[in-house]
Amino acid sequence: MDKIYLDNGATSFPKPKDVAEAVYKYMTEVGANINRGGYEAAYDLEGTVFETRQMLTDMFGGSDCKNVVFTKNITESLNVVLKGFLKPGDHVLCSSMEHNAVMRPLVQLQKQGVEFDRIPGNTNGELALDKVESMIKPATKAIVMSHASNLVGTVNPIEEVGAICRKYNIKFIVDSAQTAGVLPINMKDMNIDALCFTGHKSLLGPQGIGGFILDEEMIKLIEPLLSGGTGSISHTEEIPDFMPDRFEPGTMNLPGIVGLHAALKWIDEKGIDEISKHELALTERFLEGLKPLEDKGSLKIIGLKEAAGRTAVVSVQTLTIDCADAAFRLDSEYGIATRVGLHCAPNAHKTLGTFPVGTVRFSFGIFNTEAEIDAAVKALSEICG
Repeated sequence: MDKIYLDNGATSFPKPKDVAEAVYKYMTEVGANINRGGYEAAYDLEGTVFETRQMLTDMFGGSDCKNVVFTKNITESLNVVLKGFLKPGDHVLCSSMEHNAVMRPLVQLQKQGVEFDRIPGNTNGELALDKVESMIKPATKAIVMSHASNLVGTVNPIEEVGAICRKYNIKFIVDSAQTAGVLPINMKDMNIDALCFTGHKSLLGPQGIGGFILDEEMIKLIEPLLSGGTGSISHTEEIPDFMPDRFEPGTMNLPGIVGLHAALKWIDEKGIDEISKHELALTERFLEGLKPLEDKGSLKIIGLKEAAGRTAVVSVQTLTIDCADAAFRLDSEYGIATRVGLHCAPNAHKTLGTFPVGTVRFSFGIFNTEAEIDAAVKALSEICG
């Protein structure tokens, strides 16, 4: 039985061949560290890391490549930014569709005296933009939100929200987990002060590498969450006050950065617009294929019914069979990999009216084909009746 991978919202697969080859070459031919080795291989590797920072700066419209900080993943990035920036007595706004990578740090900070409110959304996951300004308080220090929902793919109007942040002189923190690599992002144009990213989703890199990019003014406003050796100013036990060392203690995930470097080159050659066009065409094909099943009451498409205004993520509730049973049968009988449950976004499900049942989520990537989409529609037709 051929396997069909439709869980790219969790992690993209397969990766470009160049990514695996770059990681293998590093592991078998280089193996060096940076900032610690006084030899040619370490210096050459440092050049690759620098170039990766520059590529990310160019992709996301950052101000300076030194302000790109590498972490293990976007969850770590959000924790560093939120916990380092927010203080007791501060207030922050988020959307009602946030992933637990945002919500769990905020709930943890709430117990320490930080307040937050959720900007409401409708049952398509669309942000109530007209409510934002009225929710800003004198103590509001930031708005934090995902660029797009990991549950239904609905894209948030971050350019408009960024303009509101500038109007009220509050900081804007963006979770780009579902959009980096498929939607254009420009920190300057969108007034983003801190952009958090992960390498293993649509940036097509390995797991275990992520990061964040800061606007110049944000650097001193964030207290480092982690500290330790950086290979720089080793004569002092104080945390470096310069970038990126201020936020990059310890040994870096260099295989991950090397793999991400290769992935970014692949994306640049392919073109973000072409990648997005392909994924949204598959999404439209899938949605069209599901409409007859929805019309006869076999399943329900959750969120937007068209490809416009979304990423390549589609969630459904199967109405004639339990969602978990449907996902199991998709895998065991048809070889189709999906994700089922609440997707680490319980309040998003409450917003959409799908809590506590959850959904079966299909998420498409650049390497998926029309034939795979048709096979998924056919499998759902047979499973749901």
